[in-house]
Order: sequence, then C-alpha cells, then structure tokens
Amino acid sequence: MGIYGAATALITPFKNGELDEECFDSLIKRQIRLGIDIVSPMGTTGESPTVSHDEHKRCIEIAVASAKGSKAKVLAGAGSNCTEEATDIAMFAQKAGADALLVITPYYNKPTQEGLYQHYKTIASVVEIPIMLYNVPGRTGADLRPETVKRLSDEFGHIYAIKEASGSMDRCVELGVKCPDLAVLSGEDGINFPILANGGKGVVSVTANLLPNKLKEMCDATFTGDFKKAKAINDELYELNKVLFCESNPIPIKAAMHIAGLLPELEYRLPLTRPTNETMKLLDTVLKKFDIQK
Repeated sequence: MGIYGAATALITPFKNGELDEECFDSLIKRQIRLGIDIVSPMGTTGESPTVSHDEHKRCIEIAVASAKGSKAKVLAGAGSNCTEEATDIAMFAQKAGADALLVITPYYNKPTQEGLYQHYKTIASVVEIPIMLYNVPGRTGADLRPETVKRLSDEFGHIYAIKEASGSMDRCVELGVKCPDLAVLSGEDGINFPILANGGKGVVSVTANLLPNKLKEMCDATFTGDFKKAKAINDELYELNKVLFCESNPIPIKAAMHIAGLLPELEYRLPLTRPTNETMKLLDTVLKKFDIQK
C-alpha cells in the first residue's frame, strides 16, 4: 500500500483573483509529460491556507482528471488546523479518486502529541486510501514526534509514510529506527539526496515544479543504487534549491515559474505578496543556468 518516488508539491495558479483551472491542468500535464511519479495538489506550496474549501476540492478534482490515464498518482493535500475540515477534505479526496492523502499537522493552534494523535486517528478512521503524514514544524508550530508517528502507523496500516520537512537528518534517522516499516519522504529539497541515501522512499519537492525530470532522475538513480549520479543531481540543484526559499514559500517558486514562462500570471493570495526586485533578479540569474523544458 502507498505511493512512492518523485512527487511535486504543486503551486496553485490564479488569474484575476480566481483559480486558473486551465493553467493548473496544463501544469499538471507538463509534470506528467516530463515523467513525474506523483502530483500533489493543495499542500502548503499550493497556498492551501488561503483558498476556499470549494477551491481546495476543485484543485483535487482537476488533479485527478489531469492524471487520469497516466502512470502518475495523485497525493491530495487534505490538511487543516481544524480536524472536522481536514476530515471532510480527506473523505472528498478519496471519493474524487485520489490515490493517497497528504495530511499536514494542524497549524497555529499547537496541539499536544495527544492532540496530534487524535487528529490523525479521526481522519484515518474514516478513509481507506493511504495516508502520508506531513511534519513541517517550522511552518506549523507543531512537531509530530517519532513516538506519535509510531503510535499512529502501528494502529493504522494505511498510514504508510511521512513527509519529513523538519530539516533534520537526525530526525529522519530516528524515524527509520523507531518506525522501520514507515516510508520517509523528503520534504526539504536541500537534503533530498541525504534522505534518499538514508533509505528514503522519495521526495515531495518544490523544485520539481520547475524540473520534474531532474527530481525523477535523482530518485530513480538512488533506487537503482547509483548514488554517485543521484548526489551529482542534488549538487547541481543546490543553488536553485537555496534561492527558491529566499522568501517564504511559495513566493519564489511561483516567481521562478513566471520568469521561466510556465506561469502566465504572477498572482498570490494575501498575505503572500510579490517578491522583491532583488529576489526577481536573483531568480532570473540562477534560472539561466538550467534547461527548463516547457
């Protein structure tokens, strides 16, 4: 059970303040054409905290429709800081045909470990498709500890993986020791290769919005034991990975896609705003070093 490999944490395109459905479909089909294993709509890179629930669900529907008939799987973001809302989205995503769910820890309200356990237990009790936990304490204020991860994965067989974005290799090693049957996927582009080399089963990448082929190639190289090639790709992407987080994600990645001609309109939902001129110049300089296929 579960889906693995190279996943793209999709951005959400807007036009005149509304969801740009045509562009979103086009971006997903480009991902598939360039070989990505998994598309993941409505994570934090997709500005999920600022879209309406109807828009959130619509993005999942579009992703499922766009991936239909291809080998690519859909890892639907189903997170919220409200358990009832997250559960509703999770049930919708399952019904819509998503292959798995990506469920972030509730943000801002800073639940205890027992609260995190109960949150995920509530969701896991009403859906049957695979669930990937998502830990990014730097953004949510809540750290899903390995002992809680083990408690959940031991109790629910369809909690099969965690997207670990704490930035800590020690945490990834600890998860592998305490939860050996749980898949760990990188949620930090800067350390994708170290996590893969430590037994990680894939990445959920922001950079893959631009270069899905590179992230796919790196994952496949690792899985076939070609660590030298995988490390070389990770090293090649180092500068780009760094610049894509010079301002709050997804500000730089959307700007980079606009510069690269992949995103017709550069729009964000407040409180996110356009990047500074300095960031735009830096992105333009770095992007010229890469062959970004249309």
